[in-house]
Amino acid sequence: MSDAQQPEPIQARQVRCPGCAGPSLYSSANPYRPFCSARCKGVDLGAWASEEFRMPEDSPPDNEFGDPRLQ
Repeated sequence: MSDAQQPEPIQARQVRCPGCAGPSLYSSANPYRPFCSARCKGVDLGAWASEEFRMPEDSPPDNEFGDPRLQ
């Protein structure tokens, strides 16, 4: 392949760490990406493991019209 056909290498960029909001290098050189450190990555993993992050439940209420035996 000639140099004209080689894709350009992806540039590393600085992003905000989702854990601490500090600067983080988003690159293959950063093993914790998108986090800035092992600590921020571990805190996020712990939040998932303890179910702090949840999807809202869309189930209807149990007694929408009341108990039919009491009506």
